[in-house]
Amino acid sequence: MPTKTRVVRRGPRPGTVRTEDGAVLEVPAGWALQPPGDAALTRRLKAGGPTWTMKEKRGRREISLGVWAPEARVKAAQVGVERMRAAPDYERKLAAGRERSAREQVEYVREFTRQVLRFLEFHPRHEAMAQTLAERVAVHATPVGSGTVARTARIPVDERAEAAVIAWMRHQTTAYDHMHIERVKGKRREVRRGLAQRSRAILDRYRRGQDPAPDCPLSRALAVKPPVAATPAPEPKPVPAPKPVPAPKPVPAPKPVAAPKPVAAPKSAAPQPPVRVAKTQAAPAEKPAQPVPPPATQAAPAPASAGRAASDALIPREPRGRTARDRTRRR
Repeated sequence: MPTKTRVVRRGPRPGTVRTEDGAVLEVPAGWALQPPGDAALTRRLKAGGPTWTMKEKRGRREISLGVWAPEARVKAAQVGVERMRAAPDYERKLAAGRERSAREQVEYVREFTRQVLRFLEFHPRHEAMAQTLAERVAVHATPVGSGTVARTARIPVDERAEAAVIAWMRHQTTAYDHMHIERVKGKRREVRRGLAQRSRAILDRYRRGQDPAPDCPLSRALAVKPPVAATPAPEPKPVPAPKPVPAPKPVPAPKPVAAPKPVAAPKSAAPQPPVRVAKTQAAPAEKPAQPVPPPATQAAPAPASAGRAASDALIPREPRGRTARDRTRRR
């Protein structure tokens, strides 16, 4: 496991890096490259232990390509940053930090402009010209992220102001941007040194209070109105690093479907006895209606004595001389 923090560049093969002294190293096993763009995450990674910061030189600037660090530390830092940004007071702290940075930037522009005026030290008759030149140089050199000498912290502010004035005059009062300079080591620096001497000679003329020359390049450059600077877009919020997508789980093979069991043929039903159908009897034919005989005339009631005599005549009488026993035998 590496124990030293390094600044490296791309290696000749994938998975390799090249150190500052030209040595080729293999990326340690279990390390991952965190892409650039999230300053909070990068600070956490570097504070957690040794890292390899991979850079690439583009022109005169070095561009970060990311930070190599153990994968476990990268994931822990991502979780920590997400938790920090999800806190309720994070937006309030972020807004307070932006306000503080804006105040510091305004103060730095003022201080830088004062240092430029101190370096120019023009004669009082050219005071307005000195103020205009100081403002032009400050607007060009002080924006955050401009990459100019005014943003470096390696030299004091007064030296930054002097270098920024000479650089502005090199681009605005000379044909430096259109010069064809040989690609020989030290040639460009030599050309810059000669142009700087010419710029200092122009400034000395104004310091002594002399009238500017008719073809003074500084007067012509200041007479041109600067382009209107576009309103800077708001700083985008840092995008959290994407979470690693887990590998999809293998889908189990479907179980074979069992063949359906054969359906048994229905058993034949037992023969049912024949149903006897009752014979329907034909309805009797209606008899023709018989004529109703006329009612008979009712005879006059006979006397009671005559009726009793008649009933007595109908009842058979036993012959006399037989007993009850004889009657029983006979039956």
